[in-house]
Amino acid sequence: MTHEELLAAIRDRTATIGVVGLGAVGLPLARTFARAGVRVLGFDRDPRKLASLAAGTGAPAHLGATFASELLATGRFEVAADPERMSEVAVALVCVPTPLTRGAEPDLSDVLDAGRTLARWIPRGALVVLESTTWPGTTRGPFRDVFLQAGRTPGEDVYLAFSPEREDPGRAIDPRNVPKIVGGTCARSAVLAESLYASAYERVVPVSSAEVAESAKLLENVYRAVNIALVNELKVAFHALGVDVGEVIDAAATKPFGFQRFAPGPGTGGHCIPIDPHYLAWAARAAGRPVPLVEAATRVNAAMPAYVVERAELALASQGHSLRGARVLVLGLAYKPDVDITAESPALAILSTLRERGALASYSDPHVAIAPLCAALAPDSRRSVALDAEGVARADVVLVVTDHAAFDWDLVARHARLVVDARRALESRMRGDPRYFPA
Repeated sequence: MTHEELLAAIRDRTATIGVVGLGAVGLPLARTFARAGVRVLGFDRDPRKLASLAAGTGAPAHLGATFASELLATGRFEVAADPERMSEVAVALVCVPTPLTRGAEPDLSDVLDAGRTLARWIPRGALVVLESTTWPGTTRGPFRDVFLQAGRTPGEDVYLAFSPEREDPGRAIDPRNVPKIVGGTCARSAVLAESLYASAYERVVPVSSAEVAESAKLLENVYRAVNIALVNELKVAFHALGVDVGEVIDAAATKPFGFQRFAPGPGTGGHCIPIDPHYLAWAARAAGRPVPLVEAATRVNAAMPAYVVERAELALASQGHSLRGARVLVLGLAYKPDVDITAESPALAILSTLRERGALASYSDPHVAIAPLCAALAPDSRRSVALDAEGVARADVVLVVTDHAAFDWDLVARHARLVVDARRALESRMRGDPRYFPA
């Protein structure tokens, strides 16, 4: 397929799109294009996920119980278990994880594996867009090299671009209304990618290069990480000074300019905020220009779970109890309210620290029935417990980590012996109550 033929197929929506990675990013992306009238093939290396999606189930809970069945019902989405079917696509969108190594450095293994598979199977002249968050230079560097090594010349018989995902699990917003940044590795790839997203999104924001698009994504999340770290650090200082950080933030937020509200918490979680600053810091160090502010922010946020446990220990000590042997009920295992995602959740670090300190920890989460294996729970404690009056009253301390809307906060306020609240979920009900300790 020539560049002109592909551009025409994209514009008239006859170009089949392959979405590689069917998670919290890939599935909404597939739905967005299917709704726009484009045929979409979905690829994932997890056969169980593919089987569930093909049966109309298996989408992340925050997307809704009927998400997969409704996507199939469009008649324009199909799960593709065989990678050979990548030969049917004219456009491939890569939405695979970009985690960290044990040394907190970028791990591009999933991205490069996806690239190798695409390089083997996609037709000549196809467009490949990387959506996975990464460091500036990835698309033009190691991702491009995969295609070169397979005998594909970028800019001639494969076109490479970057467009950062902007999903926010749990937020009720149509992805089509979120502006889509696009940066190509050459003029032709930029035109193709801009036309592709313009066929499904309300607004496309073209930038001069893939590197600018990659950097914009990092800036978005590093901005949040640094500001969250700021209020987390101030929270600790204000607690020591006897000042209510929540009231301080409420007061500062009345200023109609020059201030944006960020909320302190038990630490950051998910696939972005705890990870992306490391990608930028790694790239900056490699360029000889470290970003100490960004690196300090990651340390501040990473220290928050231990601080929450410290607050629980202080609360128990105020009642003459020790953390060792204490029954601790953790409310929320997911990293944020009203989702089932536990990736990098501060609750996991809190549970680990509680167990190390000899506490008897259990958790309740209406969205996470069984804790992941990485959770520091005894085998018989890995299942979520019901949130009822008896269980709350039996706990020596209730530790609020995730403020799910489904929790019965009035029940907790009535029956808890002690509450350590890292989300200020019970502040309006328990402010001034000697049982209540904000964290």
